Amino acid sequence: MISPGGSRGGAVARRPAVVLVAVLVGAVVVLVVLVPLVKHFVRELTYPLRYATIIRREARVEHLDPALIAAVIYAESKFDARTSSAGALGLMQILPSTSRYLANLSGGTQFRVADLTEPAVNIAYGSYYLRYLLNRYGGSETLALAAYNAGATNVNKWLAVARSRGEPFDLAAIPFSQTRAYVAKVEAAQLTYRKDYSL
Repeated sequence: MISPGGSRGGAVARRPAVVLVAVLVGAVVVLVVLVPLVKHFVRELTYPLRYATIIRREARVEHLDPALIAAVIYAESKFDARTSSAGALGLMQILPSTSRYLANLSGGTQFRVADLTEPAVNIAYGSYYLRYLLNRYGGSETLALAAYNAGATNVNKWLAVARSRGEPFDLAAIPFSQTRAYVAKVEAAQLTYRKDYSL
């Protein structure tokens, strides 16, 4: 017979503590494995990223922030290539008329509008267009993004009005609420893509 203070009583007393430690260690292991997977899943739902290699390549070619290209794609199509009701095509939602103009500028003699359905071609043309607009508007991302969304003709009119009044032109001065929201959306997404994907 073992006394109450004997070794068997001590082993029984230690058993719940061992089980608790094992459960805690198991929970930590599950968290270590699951948390990154859940974070990745949530990130993919909120800010998806596809074609990162193409985006980085075109960013180098056009001297652009790759996060800006990803953010424009996010705002235009959320990385789901489709044709808009206005006829804009692909990931970066480029109008056929704009693509023909860009092909002319860039010397793309073999270009066909149908090529815009190819992600690599679409991202190349969209990136070229972003660089063109940035150059046209003195490096202003706000103006370039406004022109990407509402057209350069509108942006030129807005700038002319602001200059005639002696007023600065910034995001708040964009008269189209949809374009103001678009520029703000791209700028916010750009920060997220830069931080979360190290673009």
